[in-house]
Amino acid sequence: MKKMFIGLLAAAALAGSAIASQAATLRVTLQLPIKHHLGQNMLDFKKEVEAKTGGEIKIEIYPSAQLYKDKEVPQAVSSGAIEMGIASLTRFAGTVPAVDIFYVPFMFDSQEKVKKATAPGSSIRGPLDEAILKTGARVLWWQAFGQAIILSKGDPIKLPADMKGKKVRVFGKTLGEMVKVLGGSPVLMSGSKQFLAYQRGAVDAGMTGITAVKSRKLYEVMDNMTLTRHADIEFIVIINEKVWQGIKPEYRKIIMEAARRVEKDLRDKMNAIENKALEDVRPKINTIDLTEAERDEWRKATKPVVDAYVKNAGELGRKLVEEAGKL
Repeated sequence: MKKMFIGLLAAAALAGSAIASQAATLRVTLQLPIKHHLGQNMLDFKKEVEAKTGGEIKIEIYPSAQLYKDKEVPQAVSSGAIEMGIASLTRFAGTVPAVDIFYVPFMFDSQEKVKKATAPGSSIRGPLDEAILKTGARVLWWQAFGQAIILSKGDPIKLPADMKGKKVRVFGKTLGEMVKVLGGSPVLMSGSKQFLAYQRGAVDAGMTGITAVKSRKLYEVMDNMTLTRHADIEFIVIINEKVWQGIKPEYRKIIMEAARRVEKDLRDKMNAIENKALEDVRPKINTIDLTEAERDEWRKATKPVVDAYVKNAGELGRKLVEEAGKL
């Protein structure tokens, strides 16, 4: 494995220096199946870049965590082991704790707020993109994944008190704090491991997005889905910065134009995509729709998570919470 890693690093370095003068291949690691909307979004990007560069830039997509698990993507891309990757935003929390602003419960509780916060150069996204760039990976675009929900086995989880004593799959530290505040035990786990974990009863409940329930067929191994919609799940598409700087300026322009187009296209379609996924899985799993009064109970019960986030994220986190309050 060590030799393979060194070989990949060398290949990435060569790509960075040679890409300016000859055809190049950019490999992309993706956690989800290619049929998932993130995979389709990447396919759209691939077609445009390859067409507009006359095939000089080729995009190879490796879906379903074939090359790297979600947690491995930031390091793989920043080190140059692979040219590009798609990962959940929270996977950068180890180096940029402030990214978890999107996983503070109910921080962005409307589509209007989400669109403003995730817009390129916004007061929320801008500082995060800059902080991630310092790790050696450049953010090309953000991919809307949808809203977070809770899956459970046995008795449904309807109110905050129902989380007490439960082992819950989470995909980020701040969501883990939410589980702790509610009396449960968080289990950090990659998305690709969910199905088996639920099937084997390794956890009692889990957080994910509505679209993942459909694409990963999680309805086959869980009984209930509670539409808490407590967090906005964002993925980001990143490229190794040295590789990026080695790309001819005219090709970088083509790549960024394609990135902006597919980002807006997906963001605009997200409601329809999520509603269709929900429509498809409703007959296959007991679905709990919360009333506004019930959602208010969740809001009140999870308020302490804001303080935990700011303590962990420092000054940047404090500023982002302040900016979120202005949206």
